[in-house]
Order: sequence, then structure tokens, then C-alpha cells
Amino acid sequence: MSSVLLHRTAPPPISAAAPFLSPRTYIPEHIYKHPVAILLELCTSMKELQQCLPLIIKNGLYNEHLFQTKLVSMFCKFGSINDAVKVFEPIELKIDPLYHTLLKGYAQQSNIDDALKFFVRMKHDGVEQVVYNYSYLLKACADNFDVRRGREIHAQLILNGLPSNLFAMTGVMNLYAKCREIHEAYKMFERMPDRDLVCWNTVIGGFAQNGMPKRALELVVRMQAEGHSPDLVTIVSVLPASADIGNLRTGRSIHSYVLRWRLESYVNVSTALLDMYAKCGSIWSARQIFDSMSSRTVVSWNSMIDGYSQREDSEEALDLFQKMLNEGLKPSNVTVMGALHACANLGDIKRGQFIHELVNRLRLDSDVSVMNSLISMYCKCRRVDVAAELFHKLKVKTLVSWNAMILGYAQNGRTIEAISLFCEMQQQNVNRDSFTLVSVITAVAELSLLRQAKWIHGLVIRTCLDRNVFVMTALVDMYAKCGAVHIARKLFDEMDDRHVTTWNAMIDGYGTHGFGKEAVELFDEMCEGAVSPNDVTFLCVISACSHSGLVKDGRHYFTMMKERYGIEPSMDHYGAVVDLLGRAGQLDKAWDFIQKMPVEPGINVYGAMLGACRIHKNVDLGEKAADKVFELEPDDGGYHVLLANIYSIASMWQKVAKVRTLMAKKGIKKTPGISSVDLENEVHTFYSGSTRHPQSEKIYAYLGRLIDRIKAAGYSPDISSIHDVEDDVQEQLLNTHSEKLAISFGLLNSRQGTTIHIRKNLRVCADCHNATKYISLVTEREIIVRDMHRFHHFKNGTCSCGDYW
Repeated sequence: MSSVLLHRTAPPPISAAAPFLSPRTYIPEHIYKHPVAILLELCTSMKELQQCLPLIIKNGLYNEHLFQTKLVSMFCKFGSINDAVKVFEPIELKIDPLYHTLLKGYAQQSNIDDALKFFVRMKHDGVEQVVYNYSYLLKACADNFDVRRGREIHAQLILNGLPSNLFAMTGVMNLYAKCREIHEAYKMFERMPDRDLVCWNTVIGGFAQNGMPKRALELVVRMQAEGHSPDLVTIVSVLPASADIGNLRTGRSIHSYVLRWRLESYVNVSTALLDMYAKCGSIWSARQIFDSMSSRTVVSWNSMIDGYSQREDSEEALDLFQKMLNEGLKPSNVTVMGALHACANLGDIKRGQFIHELVNRLRLDSDVSVMNSLISMYCKCRRVDVAAELFHKLKVKTLVSWNAMILGYAQNGRTIEAISLFCEMQQQNVNRDSFTLVSVITAVAELSLLRQAKWIHGLVIRTCLDRNVFVMTALVDMYAKCGAVHIARKLFDEMDDRHVTTWNAMIDGYGTHGFGKEAVELFDEMCEGAVSPNDVTFLCVISACSHSGLVKDGRHYFTMMKERYGIEPSMDHYGAVVDLLGRAGQLDKAWDFIQKMPVEPGINVYGAMLGACRIHKNVDLGEKAADKVFELEPDDGGYHVLLANIYSIASMWQKVAKVRTLMAKKGIKKTPGISSVDLENEVHTFYSGSTRHPQSEKIYAYLGRLIDRIKAAGYSPDISSIHDVEDDVQEQLLNTHSEKLAISFGLLNSRQGTTIHIRKNLRVCADCHNATKYISLVTEREIIVRDMHRFHHFKNGTCSCGDYW
């Protein structure tokens, strides 16, 4: 395809005379040369036309066929079909061109019902049909995607002896192509004995617009082989096809052809070129074309802004949007949606609100696509409350509206609202698609309830989307996050097609469950296959190594990422390596790694170091890491708590008090520990020391007996983090931690042999982790705990993390 457009034959003229005309009516010279006739031709608006009408009547020209036909045509052109009818109906002697003109008016207004009725009337009135009449009707059917009535017009063409008429059959091809029946259009194309350039352009554009870009490009090659050179329409049709398959080489070949025949001065060609370069990843080339354009349409600006947004250069997209406004151009709905996408990428609520105000001023708030973009922007900027308000105010909600709001709830941690909205959507009989289910699956994954996971999985099967790679990838991720990593792997193995995100989900699932060996094996299998790992894959596998103590493997993958795959490490990768070394107790190596980083370390890097210092009780490095953390994020409560815990473990109580005083001055509060357990279709939530649950007495009594049993088995409470109280009170405080209460409730209210699933909002503390191992031993139960970072599978007195969390 690199030589597709390299032929030296000149392109055809930009315009050609229409091949089929209705019979001409004689018009006297003094009529068509009359000043009023010339004035009528120059009308550019309804207001000017109405000003001409009295002049026509005053000069006695109203009954002339020329003026009657021209008035009907002009009224139709300016969208007033009723005025056109008022001119047409009183005429006693109606000539055929008058009928043809009004039929064209009906068709151009996309009033297909009235157009067909008028077509029937024309036959009744004995009007001789011309091929243009069929083309008008076919275009109206195509614009309304009405393939059924389009077929009826096609049948009329055949009955009237026009099955081989090139102009008519091109109209039929256009109908089928626009109605997404491109194969029917291609059948028509193949049957045609002669094909002109319009015919070729129609079928090429049809394939390009119906998601078959390769076929479109192949037809361009064939077209040239049969002696036709591409024109402007061909170029504008085939450039998006090249963009769709990301074929930059073909796009450059087309660009060469454009330059050779000096077609770049046409704004639609230049716009198509910059759009192609942007979509093929060459944003610099796109900007060069954009800057060189002597005139730009709103579409040109839209393509450039969207190109930057899609390449995640959102700042440049918004700068360009502001420049467009400064130049006095009026943004379209597409412009606004591109700018909102950029705001969403940046999480820039301030500029997003400015664009929202602009939407209201431009009266685009009735455009549901714009409102959907606003909903998505507010959700990504963590203002899901504003998004919900906009959603509920929508008079007409599209499927995209529902999807955006459900996903917004899910991504903002409001999982119950996401699932409830999905249920409301079902009650209103709104058809769901793969995006809907992916959004709901995301919410269920966050909720971490296996019961709900199985419910949505069943719905996926009933919706026949269990072969959709995106839906199945979401299911793999969901089951892993619901503690059922074995089911996730089963679904993964059953998938015929796997995207890189599918592999990432499974590798990450193994990592968060503490199955580092399995994660590494799966990653190695991936590297041997057709799907190449990306930056997220490496982050997943390094994190999996970190949680399983596979330091050598983790460092190997960090090196491989750049040397073998050319992927530059991001701040998250550096943080993962620090976590890898730190968790393994190699704190000096971790600190040295930070000092030698080629970029300024971010808060996640120092945060990982601080966490490692807490695990391994290193006060000196912990203080150094904390100082850096507080420089970058002085008001983060979690890091203050980490430092306080380091001091607490070291019995440095004065420093503990100092940190807590600092937190109090800044108004920073420690997040309370919350644990939940799902039992019999109900989620039961527990806070540390909570007594509000209806079974509180039973739970505390059972927990007391359970503590005695695990002490007898070897459990010893870890009271190192508590001081200023008596020993028995210290132990009592430990025994009221939320996860112990949730586990006791689960054991009390479930059958022997049932796995207990616990969800905690914070990291599991050392004492609870140790206690849960003994509880799993003495009760002979499997207990799965999901904390804020990972899963712990407790069984027979051991944990899947190998005490490495």
C-alpha cells in the first residue's frame, strides 16, 4: 500500500456537469434577464427572499414559470417547506420541473413520509419521472437510515428501466453503505458494467465508514489499476481509513500524492491529513500541517484538539482550545467535548467548570453528547455529586449517559449507587452493552462480594457477552478482587482472545493474593506469546515480586523493561522497586536506589520507603523518608500515622505524641478501621470497639472464648503499639479491632467449612494478622481478608503472604 497513490496521472477536475437533466422549458429572455430574477438569485436568507417577493408581484412576474419554480426552490433551501407548498398549490398549470423542485425540497428536509406521498402524487398527476427524483428519495432514506423504504425506491428504479443507470445505482450504493449494509452496496458495485469516479468514491467511503478500512484501501489500489485517479473526495475518504488501522506509511504515501497534485490548499484535505497524523501517533506532523494552514475550519481545530487529548497531552489541547476562543471562533459540540476530555484527563475541575459555563452560553446544554462529556469530566474530577445532578436533569438519557454515570459512581468508590443505578436502568428497559457491564463489574470488584460477582457473571452470560474480550477481562479482574483468584484463572484460560489488559489483570490478581511464583510464571508465558507486555504489565509483575519476596526476579524485570522493550520507567515503577527492596529488608539498598534515580523521586517512592521502615523498625531511615514525604504532601494523614507507628514500635512515646500533636494542629484525623463481612445477602460492618450490631453480646462473648483457644495454641498478643494503659487494657483494645469482630460474627453465623470473606479499609495490623492465622488453625476454617493493599488467605495456621506484607 506504500505505492497506492504514487501514480503520475492527474486527478480529475474538482467538479463536473450533472449527467441527467429534466426536459427544458422555454423561458423568454426578458424574463430570465429581468433585474428581479438576478436579485432573486442573490438571496442568501429568508429575510432577503421575503423582501424580493413584493418586487416579483409588483412587476407582474409571479405567474412566470421561472419565478414560480425559483420561489419553491428558495423556500425549500431556507427550510420553509410550508411556504414552498403555498406557492406550488395555487398554480393551475404546473410544469414538471416545479414538481421535481418541490420533491427535492421534501427530500432535503429529510421529511421522508411527505416526500414519498408527494412522489405518489406526481405519478397520479402524470409527471414524467427523471432519475434525479429517485436520487433525492434515496438520499433522504440514507440520511434517515431507512433501508426498508430505500429498497422500495430501488425496486421502483428497476421497474422503470433504470437498473443499469450509473447515476441511479450510485445513489442505491450510497443508501446501502449509509445503512450499514456495505456488502449489499458492494454487490451493486460489482454488477455495474461501467463505473465512474463518483461510483468508486461511494464504495470506498462506504467501506471506510463501516469499519472496514483495509477493504477501502484495497479498492483505491484497484481503482487506479482500472484507470481512475483519486480526487478530493477519494483522499478525504481514504485518509480516515489509513488512520483507523494506524498505517502511518500509507498515510504518508497519500500525503505525497496530495503535495504532488497541490491539493493541500483545500481545507478539508489538510484537515483529513492532520487528523490522520494525530491518530497515527505523529502529533508533531499533525501540528505542522495545522500551523501551515492559511484557513482553518472548526473541524480543523477539533481534529487538532482531539489529537492532543487522545495522546494525553491535555495541557496542549486546552491551550489550543483557548487560542481558538481568543481568535473569535465559535466552538462546536465536538470542540467542547474534546476540551472536556482534556480536563477529565488532567482532573482540572476549574477549567472544566469554565467550559461548563461556556456550554450554557452556547446553548449546548440540550446536546446530550455534550452533557455526557460533562458528566464524565465531573466524575473524573471527583465531583460525582455534580455529575449525578446533571444526569438526573437530562430529559433524554442515552446509553452513553447511563454508562458514564454508572462508571463514575464505580470509579469514585460509590459502588452501591453504581449497582443501584444499573438496576434502575434495567427496570426502565434500557438496552445494556459491553461498556455498561464493564462499568458494573468495576463496581462489584470494588465491593468485593463474591455473591454479587456471580450475579453479574450470570448476567454477562445471559446477555451473550461472554466472548467479549473487554467484558471477560473485567470479570477476571473482578473475581481476583473478590478473593476468587482460582475462578479468575479459569476464565482467563477459557478466553480465546486476550488483550494486554487481560494478562495484566491476571498477573496483578496473583500478585495481590501473594501468589508471586504464579505471577512470574504467567508473565514469562506472556513474553513467549504474541502479546507484548506494556508499562502496566511490568508494574504488576514487579509488585507481585515485591509481595512475595522475589527480589532477584523483580530487579530483573525492571531492567528488562527498558533494555528489551524500550519502556521508560515511570514514578510508579521506581516506587515498586523501592517497595521490593524495602519489604525484603534491604533498606540501605532501597535508599541508595532512591538517591541514584535519574528523576526527582515522587511521594509514592518515599512513601514506599517509609512503609518498609515501619515493617523493619528502622527509625533513622524512616525519619529521612518521612521528611521528604511531608515536603511533598504535608497534610496526608496516612503517612503521619506510619511515622507514629514506627516510633510506637520503637517505644519512642514522646515522638509519637509529637506526631499526634502535629496532626491535631493541622486537623488531620486518623482514618478509623472498618471491616465488613457478607452473610446471607447482607453486608455487616464493624468498627473497632463497636457495640452497635444487634449480636454484639454474642460476638464479644464468642471472641473472648476464641482468644482463649488461640492463646492455648500459641498466640501471644502484640501490644507494642499501645502505651499509657495497663497490660490487660492493652490486650482488651487489641481484641476489639474491627477485623476480629467481623471474623467472630462470620464464624458465629456460618456453617462449618464455609470460607469467611472479610474486607478491611486499612492495612491489616500485625496482631490481627497473627491472630487470624491461629483462628484459621483452631476453627479449621479458611479466612480470606482483603485489606487496602492485598489479599490474605489464612488456612491451617498460615497466610498466603508468608508473613510478607
